[in-house]
Amino acid sequence: MTRLKQQYEADGFFGIGILNSESEENIGTLWRSAHILGAAFIFTIDKRYKKQSTDVTRSWTKIPLYHYENFEEFIRALPYDTQLVGVEMGEASVAIDEFEHPPRGVYLLGCESIGLPMKAIKACHSLISLPGNFSLNVATAGSIVIYDRISKIKTRLPVRG
Repeated sequence: MTRLKQQYEADGFFGIGILNSESEENIGTLWRSAHILGAAFIFTIDKRYKKQSTDVTRSWTKIPLYHYENFEEFIRALPYDTQLVGVEMGEASVAIDEFEHPPRGVYLLGCESIGLPMKAIKACHSLISLPGNFSLNVATAGSIVIYDRISKIKTRLPVRG
């Protein structure tokens, strides 16, 4: 029997999700990006997902979506030894181009109109911000965060042979 060659220690893993999404289409679009760019899972908090035409790759068949009824349930379910990274504009946030992604990270996005609530901000290990003076579409913001992560982590990984 062959052993599974997990690379979590070197590669890590990540998940990404939205708290109180205003648009179901955003969840479908984020799911598609997360699948294509290597996320282990996505999640929603407060708002349920309904199948969307924006998920043309049928990502729901490839990576799991977890739903949490509220923020407290989500916090209790965080994977062991992961860091919660909030994506939020503000003085406490580190610019994404200066941010070093954790090996095992869970990225939390808020809804576009109000961002993350204070209880979520306080629960985060880190806060990152994207360039610009206005909030981006949440699916677009999530895709940028994922791309930044994979481009930076790839440069730190040992070559596999």
